[in-house]
Amino acid sequence: MSSTDQHPRADARTAPAWWTDAVVYQIYPRSFADSDGDGIGDLGGVTAHLDHLQELGVDVLWLSPVYRSPQDDNGYDISDYQDIDPAFGTLEQFDELLAAVHARGMKLVMDLVVNHTSDEHPWFVEARSSPDSPKRDWYWWRPPRRGMAAGAPGAEPTNWVSFFSGPAWELDPASGEYYLHLFSRKQPDLNWENPAVRAAVHAMMRWWLDRGVDGFRMDVINMISKAIDDDGALHDGPPVAGTPYGDGSGSYLCGPRIHEFLQEMHREVFAGRDAELITVGEMPGVTVEQARLFTDPARAEVDMVFQFEHVGLDHGPGGKFDPRPLRLTDLKASLGRWQEGLEDVGWNSLYWNNHDQPRAVSRFGDDSPEHRVASATCLATLLHLHRGTPYVYQGEELGMANAPFGSIEDFRDIESVNHFRHAVAAGADPGTVLDGLRRAGRDNARTPVQWTGGEHAGFTTGTPWIGVNPDHVTVNAEAQRADPSSVLHHYRRLIALRHTEPVVALGDFTMLVPGHEQVYAFTRRLGDVELLVLCNVSGQEVRLDLPGADGWAGTEMVLGNRAGVVAPGDEGRLQSWEARVHRRVLGGPDGC
Repeated sequence: MSSTDQHPRADARTAPAWWTDAVVYQIYPRSFADSDGDGIGDLGGVTAHLDHLQELGVDVLWLSPVYRSPQDDNGYDISDYQDIDPAFGTLEQFDELLAAVHARGMKLVMDLVVNHTSDEHPWFVEARSSPDSPKRDWYWWRPPRRGMAAGAPGAEPTNWVSFFSGPAWELDPASGEYYLHLFSRKQPDLNWENPAVRAAVHAMMRWWLDRGVDGFRMDVINMISKAIDDDGALHDGPPVAGTPYGDGSGSYLCGPRIHEFLQEMHREVFAGRDAELITVGEMPGVTVEQARLFTDPARAEVDMVFQFEHVGLDHGPGGKFDPRPLRLTDLKASLGRWQEGLEDVGWNSLYWNNHDQPRAVSRFGDDSPEHRVASATCLATLLHLHRGTPYVYQGEELGMANAPFGSIEDFRDIESVNHFRHAVAAGADPGTVLDGLRRAGRDNARTPVQWTGGEHAGFTTGTPWIGVNPDHVTVNAEAQRADPSSVLHHYRRLIALRHTEPVVALGDFTMLVPGHEQVYAFTRRLGDVELLVLCNVSGQEVRLDLPGADGWAGTEMVLGNRAGVVAPGDEGRLQSWEARVHRRVLGGPDGC
């Protein structure tokens, strides 16, 4: 795509999609703000802090699940898709929140979790009641492995491992059959092969859109199609080292009917009103080539994908809980490949943090007092200046860091708790396992938002459901509002730049110095406007021999995270964790 072309979502008759220059803010309600003192964040807490989000400048709020749920996986196990869990409030409070969001010119996106339900959902309760139940085929039920008795070791229908440790099959003693759960045993997978399941999901989605919500972030949506034989059989996956289980992902990631299912969803739910909505598909394991298909507007599937390639680059041989330092050249190769691959067709989501990832400033930056602000703002600048839709996870705009969990009792997440139990039972050193959880566990993202330096960080007047990070005394929203050099104010400037400079949303992307191990540098260009982005992703000063540096001498610096003026000829000198964005108009007085 040339620098003068419009974004591929536009043609001669239409403007680029509204979300190309939008910024999304994810709210994990349980940890955002508590309005009633029970220690759990709720809808009232979200409504009370909408001014903070409006002042930040974000366009869309993504609300993690608030549906009725037993809370086995903090709301991602849903027992009623059309009601609000009492822990979070009521449908009336949801409507009040939605109206307040819209009154501020923002949109609200719901989390759509339809690969699985809770085992307490009426659909599954009925399916479990009898092998002859009309809803039995709404889930994946299978007899034990041929020639083996139900409940015997290794009798599960396949050797698939759950994402939350252990087998992906749970025995139902009453019927002697197993049901599939790729996540918790309390999260049985829906059988999307059944058209009645799809129709019920579509009806539920239309109900929320009719209520006024502005779209969906679709949880692990590329897992809804499973690869089956003509006789309905599922098959073993390759062994997972060190476990008795197998990797079944080849049977459920981007399965054979996934495009069919998403195109049907678009026809049945979004067609005719999709111009004002946003649809985001969370897709573990998706490739650039697959993402082009999912997000090609001509195919009418989803607007953008959440992909995981870049947040897997620091995983060691033992997986996510065995982290290793990130090599900047690996990051550039990954993000650069996605920029290039979706240049003419498709769209990507840009993120460091979400409810499933540890805090970026601790993971990829430096959360020490000396470098926290600079490294948090450097990482933010690097990410937001790429092409795609940026996502800010609650507290990221404050530079919130990983928490100092003391023992396994401090963790709440089912993934971490199960991993610790299984790893220690298999002979792993408990201290080593705990260290991995501290660095990579999901609870790092789930400590309460730090609103003030006071008791419980201003999150609640009660006892928080999970411990507050003790660094809230110095790292909090109240203190940062008063400090123009804070992480919070840098995020405001960063978001404003995307809104005011079309090149940030729509410009082409050119990677510079791809082999440099400290500096991440690139240009963005749209028409005659070009931006140069320089980020020193390290704690040491660096002098960069920048290609074409003379052409940037004396150009306007539209954003920076370090105080001071860049002297002519000094464009390639970067302080530790420094990030700068320069602007020039080609052919103009400050251009070439």
